[in-house]
Formats: sequence, structure tokens, C-alpha cells
Amino acid sequence: MNILKLGIPKGSLQESTIKLFGKAGYNIAVSGRSYVPTIDDPEIECLMFRAQEIARYVERGVLDVGLTGKDWITENNADVVEVEDLIYSKATSKMFRWVVAVPEESDIQSVKDLAGKRIATELVEATKRYLARHGVSAEVEYSWGATEIKVPHLVDAIVEGTETGTSLRAHRLRIIDTVVESNTKLIANDRAWSDPWRREKIETLAVLLKGALEAEGKVGLKMNVPRACLAQVSAELPALHTPTISNQIDEEWVALEVIVDKHTARNLIPRLKKAGAEGIIEYPLNSVIY
Repeated sequence: MNILKLGIPKGSLQESTIKLFGKAGYNIAVSGRSYVPTIDDPEIECLMFRAQEIARYVERGVLDVGLTGKDWITENNADVVEVEDLIYSKATSKMFRWVVAVPEESDIQSVKDLAGKRIATELVEATKRYLARHGVSAEVEYSWGATEIKVPHLVDAIVEGTETGTSLRAHRLRIIDTVVESNTKLIANDRAWSDPWRREKIETLAVLLKGALEAEGKVGLKMNVPRACLAQVSAELPALHTPTISNQIDEEWVALEVIVDKHTARNLIPRLKKAGAEGIIEYPLNSVIY
């Protein structure tokens, strides 16, 4: 039997990744400290590594395919096929950023002011390339964690990852520039991508994961609508395309179904009712595939 070796990120992305696979129809189970999760697809074998390592292992062929951030692809300078963008993180659907941050009272105002300074970060190689692009020479050292507290006592600046900037502000740090913007990517190596069976399996994964991600911000609405009110109700609907309309036994009524953005539903439903819709049902979605 053909087997696709899939890398799942361990750590901050683990829970959100397993949840996303669940919505895509794949049940992944992690037992204790095991690095070999089980998945309910006999053609897939899961291995779990830190996101920082996955791009390297995909490139080497230890894994056929994996999920990791663009930041770690860049850091490892990995030669991989970027199959699909999957914009999710441990807490939000925002892009993740690695930023240069300095103490609020620092004289450093731009990347040029980093010349001759000392910078701490986990993203050492990407930071060095960033400085080189700006023609700046500075000392970049690896940080093993607790990076925010190292300025100003140990270093002049840090390059740290952030989604919202909350932690940096809490440590009285000021962002001066973005080094790398990152989101989760589904990646494969050239050998797997060139193999017809593996490529089809990877493309199936990409479609289902993307569909599950698209569904997270949307809900479905069903309702009964008198034909006499159909135009008024339809005018309220910001549908992906046009609503689905089905006949009912009572010829004076139709059933209407549509997909809308989740955040609009709470304001939309009262307007639909006012326009004449009845029996309105809001339901969650597992997948939306365009």
C-alpha cells in the first residue's frame, strides 16, 4: 500500500492543526507524549515534529508533506513546494509577524539604527538576511526563550514573533519594523510532488483543509419565505453567489438557503424576519469549497 508521510507541528500549532484536520474529515489522535499520532486514513502516516524542523525534514524526504510556517521555511532556507496557504495560527486567523522591537525609551527608530547593535531572536538566519538586505551590520544571537525580557539589559533589540503585539506592549517594547510575515503552509518535497499518487493525495488534503478553513468564518442559514416576500428577503442576503431556493408543498412558500459571514448573522437574522422570513435556522459549517 502507498503511504503518505505527513508532518504535524508539535507545540503552539498542534491543537489548532488537529482541530482543522477534524473539520476537514480527518480524525487525528495524540497519545500522551507520543510523536506518532494516529489518523483515520490508512494511506497516511503521521509524525509530529516542532514547526521549526518540519521544512527541513520535508526537504530531506523524511516527510512527504507537512504543515509549518513560512517563517521556518525562510529560516531553514528550505527548498520545498509550497502547496497551499492556510492562514491560521494558535489563536487567530491573522498573519503572524516577526518584528524588530526595542524598549519604548530606546533611541533606535529604524533598521539603520541597529548598526553595531546586539539582537536576540530565535529567527537567527532570517534576521541576518533581513539586516543584509538593509546593508546593516549587527550581532545576532540565538535566544532560547523569554526573549522579551532580554532588552535592554542583555541586548539592544529583539526579533520576536507576534500575532497581536499584546505581549510586546506588556513588556514596554516598541515595534520598529517587520522582518518576516508568516502563515501556515502545506508543503511537500519535489519527489513526493512528482509522484502521481502522492501528488493527488496531497492535493486532496489541500482542498479539504482549505475548505475547512474557509468555513470557520461562515455559517449557513435556512428559512421559509412567502413567495410574496421573496424579493425583499433576497435583497438582504450577502450570499457567496445566489441563494438556493426550493419549492414547498404549499405553493405560496419557498425554502431558502444561503451561506453568510458568521459575524454578519446576528444583525442579518432580525432583518430577514422583518422582511418576511420564518423558521430561520443558523447552522455551523465544516467545509466551504469554492
